[in-house]
Amino acid sequence: MTALYAVFGNPIKHSRSPQLHQAFARQLGESLRYETRQPPVDDFAGGFRAFVEQEQGLGGNVTVPFKEDALRLADVVSERARQAGAVNTLIVGKDGRLYGDNTDGIGLVRDLDRQGISLEGKRVLVLGAGGAVRGILGPFLDRHPAALMIANRTAAKAQALAELFAEQGNVSGGGYDDVTGQWDVVLNGTSASLSGALPPLPADCLADGAVAYDMVYGAEPTPFMAWASEHGATAVDGLGMLVEQAAEAYLLWRNKRPDTAPIHAEMRASLSA
Repeated sequence: MTALYAVFGNPIKHSRSPQLHQAFARQLGESLRYETRQPPVDDFAGGFRAFVEQEQGLGGNVTVPFKEDALRLADVVSERARQAGAVNTLIVGKDGRLYGDNTDGIGLVRDLDRQGISLEGKRVLVLGAGGAVRGILGPFLDRHPAALMIANRTAAKAQALAELFAEQGNVSGGGYDDVTGQWDVVLNGTSASLSGALPPLPADCLADGAVAYDMVYGAEPTPFMAWASEHGATAVDGLGMLVEQAAEAYLLWRNKRPDTAPIHAEMRASLSA
């Protein structure tokens, strides 16, 4: 029987995960089906259980708005998922238990490595304090930046998130008005780019040679990327993170890691097709 996996979200039609995982399977010569599932927003657990029990699904990816539901559903949760407060990958174990993991943070760090962007000893500014940001803070701090600041419209939310990770490094939180000095790496973890908006950053916050990374991606540069380029930074979008976190999920399911290099090129080309 062909192994069945799916990505769960609501809405989900826009997802590029099926394209990604089918590309991985072709590369590795594996027989695999990867589909989309859109359970009701109030019944992720029922939808996933039906996928496993009625369709013999072996695992799934989880996106908005179900990552916290997946955390609660999993029988066993990895340390990085616990730290992120969210699960984006579910694995049906041979023992019948459901294992939850989070590959977002490691996917982003692997994409930075792929592009030669180092965090060690750097001043890192992270915009936003939602689930997407919480998922990457642990892996970021593991790379030993000199300082990491979380900036958010609601300063208290950024400060609370910083306190959660205080033992892992020099991390602080505040509002956009609290952003001072220059930063080597600026990560946009807000949803502003999806609506064509831009976080209210001071124009002089980018250090010489800074990198600006937007977790959003598209055929054209996002407003954040355009702003960063205008101010002399190297601007990068989040497509590479999507590919790398998916490859990590594939490894968890199949115990095989795809070669992501050709997949990055394929996905980039598909954006403008």
